[in-house]
Amino acid sequence: MFVNQLKQAIEDEYRSYYFYKSMYEQTNNQLWRDFIQHAYEDEKSHYEMMQQLYYMMTGTFVQNPRKPVACHDLKECARRALVDELDSVEHYKIMLLSIPFQQAYNPIFIAMHDEMEHAIRMTAIYNAMGG
Repeated sequence: MFVNQLKQAIEDEYRSYYFYKSMYEQTNNQLWRDFIQHAYEDEKSHYEMMQQLYYMMTGTFVQNPRKPVACHDLKECARRALVDELDSVEHYKIMLLSIPFQQAYNPIFIAMHDEMEHAIRMTAIYNAMGG
């Protein structure tokens, strides 16, 4: 169960990284670019930590996650990112309650905490655009 949830989380983090990278290109507002850059750098870190954890558990890596559809409308992308980030928090909360060994705790906790922060950042962007 945990391994399947971890695989899904790895795929989600990969998609989030590329989604935020495309979202970054949709604005010249420096504050928003900083918010988005912070998020995509976190997502990359989560992806790498979780791949390492997956390898510890299975001896393999999650191969060929799919990239998302690129962002073309900043307001809609901020709304979508907000919903996705809140869903991720719930996913990680469930995973935390079923961690199979102590080394699994830190990457899941860090990701859960960062996703809450991303939701706040995306809320600021969305609301500033008349959300």
